[in-house]
This record gives sequence, structure tokens and C-alpha cells, in this order.
Amino acid sequence: MSELGKRLKDARESQGYSLDDLQRITKIQKRYLTGIEEGSYDSMPGKFYVRAFIKQYCEAVGLPPEEIFEEYKSEIPVTQHEEIPDSLSRVQTRKTVSESSSKVLDFIPTLLIVVVIIGILFIAWFFLSGKMGNNDAADNDTNKNSQVAVDEKDVPKEADDAKESKDKDEKPLADKDKKQDKEDSKDKKKETDQTLEQTSVQGTITTYNLKKADEFKLSLSATGDSWIRVYNQDEKILFEGTLKNGDQKDLDLSEESQAYLVIGNAANAVVNVNGDEVEYGIPTDVVRQDVIINYSKESSE
Repeated sequence: MSELGKRLKDARESQGYSLDDLQRITKIQKRYLTGIEEGSYDSMPGKFYVRAFIKQYCEAVGLPPEEIFEEYKSEIPVTQHEEIPDSLSRVQTRKTVSESSSKVLDFIPTLLIVVVIIGILFIAWFFLSGKMGNNDAADNDTNKNSQVAVDEKDVPKEADDAKESKDKDEKPLADKDKKQDKEDSKDKKKETDQTLEQTSVQGTITTYNLKKADEFKLSLSATGDSWIRVYNQDEKILFEGTLKNGDQKDLDLSEESQAYLVIGNAANAVVNVNGDEVEYGIPTDVVRQDVIINYSKESSE
């Protein structure tokens, strides 16, 4: 076993992970993880994958990849420029671009002339239309003002009194409707107060049900280094990475029905759902904690 392999294995065991756990977290085959710990890279597809797998391994167990690569650079294979496929010929690309571009450039002068002519015609039409429109508008305003003056003289006083009376009657009704709307809004808010209920604790897994919530917003923060991965109900990874002291990650999971959290160094991680902090079902001195949060939109109706 190499010195790098021993360092990685010790970090894995300190997190309480088995190789099977690490395979599930990183999605790297177990035989490759074993090869990394033993310093045997012959079974891997290439040097690029060796470096990529080591980087994922470090992130999963809470080690800084940059420092590990620098400290053990003599043990980690270095990718070479020759690994770039020969088929990516820059000469061929430039030739293709230059031939196609020359045809476009030949057509540009003619296109510019046509655009300029159309622009001049449009500007001339715009000014002529605006001048004619202003004259028509002025005539219409004059006619309207004259008609309004005549109509106001012909309106009976009884019509004004009836209108004023109607306005007075409608005002108390409008105030009453606004007051009723506020009371209904308060009652609805009380009925939709969310609940986050702990339903079971099995091993390192704590399960919760989120009810009476119109949304499902997950907030992750850290008071120290903590590695976190979040899956949805289809085991799709929504977030993974290491949070350091003061870091925060916010996720809107309102379209999901479940969130599955795998948390390393759980004592350093704080989980909030819609502003409410989630308490672990097992003591926080346990390094790894798994949290399942079930959410159904039907519960908010």
C-alpha cells in the first residue's frame, strides 16, 4: 500500500465509511477505489481517470484535493499533452472556417446597402406619419373639448346627486369587504402552518415528514468542514460537496417528493427546512448521519 493510499484509507475509516459506502457516495466502482488505496492504477482506464477518481475520493472523505495532489505528486500520474486525440487538427479547422467565411464576406457589402436604403425609407415614412397623426389628434381633441363643454351644461342636477349618494353607499361595503378579506387571510395562514414531524430512527437514518407546507426549501450551512450529498426520490444527485465554516447552500425542492441527505462530520452541519432547523435523531458525535425528508404537496391543501 502506498503512502497516499494509506492516507486516503485512514481518512475514510475516520469518517466511518466502508468501501461500499464510498462507492455509493462517489459512484466509482469498488475495484477502482481498492486500486487507489493499494496504489495500483493499472486497472484504470487512463491517467486522467486516476486523477479524477483520487479527487472525488478526497472530497468524499473531507480531504482537500489540491493539497493532496501537491503533497503526493510523485505518486500520482501526470497527464501528458499527447493524450489529446490527433483528430482535433487546428489546421483543418482554420481552413474550413476560412473557406466558409469568405463566401459570407463577399455578400456583406450588398446586404449593407439594402439595409441602409430600407432604413432611410422607414425614417421618412415615420416622420410623415407622425406629422399627419399629430394634426388629426389636435383636431380630435378640439372636438372632444367642445362636446364635453356642451354635455356638462345639459346634465341634470338630480343625476349628480344620485351619483354622489351611490358613492356613499358603496364605500362602507368596500371597507367591509377589505376587512373580511384580511380576516380570511389570517385564518388561512393559521391553517397552513407547516409541521416537520420525525417518524422513525433506524441506525444512522432519521426520517421526517414535512406537512402543511406550500414549498420545500432546504438550507445547508456549516460551522466547520462537513461533506454533504443530497439525492431526490429518483436517486438523482441534487448537490454534493464539502462545506467549510460559514458556507451555506440553499436548494428549492418544491418539485420533489423526497430529499435524502448523507452528511459526513454531522456535528459541523446545520440543516434547515423552510426556516426550521432539523434535529438529528441520533447523537451528533456519530460522524455520519443520514436524513430523509418526505414531502407531499397534497398536505398543504
